[in-house]
Amino acid sequence: MSQEYILEMTDIVKEFPGVRALKGVQLKVRPGTVHTLMGENGAGKSTLMKCLIGIHPPTSGKIVFEGKEIQFKNTLEALNSGISMIHQELSPVPERSVCENLWLGRAPRKGLIIDHKKMRQDSIELFNKLNLDVDPDEKMGNLTVAKMQMVEIAKAVSYDSRIVIMDEPTSSLTDAEVEHLFRIIAELKEKNVAIIYISHKMDEIFRISDDITVYRDGEYIATDRAENLNVDKVIQLMVGREVNNMFPKVECPIGETILKVENLSAGRAVKNVSFELHRGEILGMAGLVGAGRTETAEAIFGMRHMTGGKIYKDGQELHIKSPEDAIANKIGLLTEDRRGNGIVGLLSIQDNTVLANLKKYGFPLNHKKMREDTEEYVKKLNTKTPSIETPIQNLSGGNQQKVLVGRWLLTNPDILIVDEPTRGIDVGAKAEIHSLITKLAGEGKAIIMISSELPEVMGMSDRIVVMHEGIMTAILDRKDFSSELILKYATSEIPYQPAADEQ
Repeated sequence: MSQEYILEMTDIVKEFPGVRALKGVQLKVRPGTVHTLMGENGAGKSTLMKCLIGIHPPTSGKIVFEGKEIQFKNTLEALNSGISMIHQELSPVPERSVCENLWLGRAPRKGLIIDHKKMRQDSIELFNKLNLDVDPDEKMGNLTVAKMQMVEIAKAVSYDSRIVIMDEPTSSLTDAEVEHLFRIIAELKEKNVAIIYISHKMDEIFRISDDITVYRDGEYIATDRAENLNVDKVIQLMVGREVNNMFPKVECPIGETILKVENLSAGRAVKNVSFELHRGEILGMAGLVGAGRTETAEAIFGMRHMTGGKIYKDGQELHIKSPEDAIANKIGLLTEDRRGNGIVGLLSIQDNTVLANLKKYGFPLNHKKMREDTEEYVKKLNTKTPSIETPIQNLSGGNQQKVLVGRWLLTNPDILIVDEPTRGIDVGAKAEIHSLITKLAGEGKAIIMISSELPEVMGMSDRIVVMHEGIMTAILDRKDFSSELILKYATSEIPYQPAADEQ
């Protein structure tokens, strides 16, 4: 290995069942630099980093770190070797103190007993060194998300790592905290530490990056010095594909307004979002990580508390306090997190299908009708399963998704919100889900479709709402769709201002 690079990852392939997430990608990182990884959601950036630190061992390929070929079996090995990672999804132990979280699994000891005095002193010294105002005795769960993020950053620095990976580290930080993080990064660079930085925020990237690597759909596209690139060039590299034929759009007649969302807010996640949805329309929602699309859907569906704004259906104001209220108003939500709050894994396909509609079956439950309805939707949606008694966890991702679609169709919704409807499912199942969504719109149902895949959201939608960090930055008509324009608005902080004729 040349002395120029502290890390070389070559021909990295990572396969999950039915999915090739990384297709022979590469990464070369110089010591003392910030190397930014860019690409749309699903491009493979986080997967590549998880291959590096031992969360997902690569299927094939070569990793050379400080001149030695390595493959870590777990994150502890990576940490002990000098590579630490700040994850996008924080996982603190909320009931323990900041200092216990900081030194979890490596607390100083006196014999067999943890030396709490030294642990507290080490925490204070670390926070002083990084100029962080955090109380080491405070319970972790009492901190703001931003403070938790800063503790995670301190934790990564405390390992005296040679490489620190930062995955969307500023997603919950204020401007002042971002500046603080950048000062920490500058200090790490002075110590010849390499930073691998994953972010979608163009202004940040061009402020701190030395090198930029772009991935697309699990493939390596290009690496260049940041000074040779600009926003337009990076977006071109991130997108770079023909979209039109992948999702042939069936034109449906667009009817009157069915849903009106006015200045919807939900805490810090959603700020003053307004739009209208028409019968027969597929309204896409695009944005990058932390854009607030899922949170907007959850607020409409009653899963998340609204802190401001109004929702109208057919001109009547709705007061949705829970998913039950939403279902009663004929609104359905196909959740983004299929495993977390979609399927009930141990229950059968039948149980999962009727779950949102149990009132329909009376008391005691009409099992014959439940069976008939489930069989009807298994047939309609071409769900591949040995029987409707099969536990849903035994099905492929695509077939699980079809069961969930069946669940919502059974409630006969007027409005169906589909959040990442084709995430993690194969191409054949994707095509079936797409044609089903188009068919529903053709029947006069109104669809809100959230997707992180630009080709999907552009190929399927009549109009697209673009969001950035909880703010709606644009609403585009189909004739104006372009990947570059959507990404430009997805990285913009300027709220959307409707034209006079839209008021």
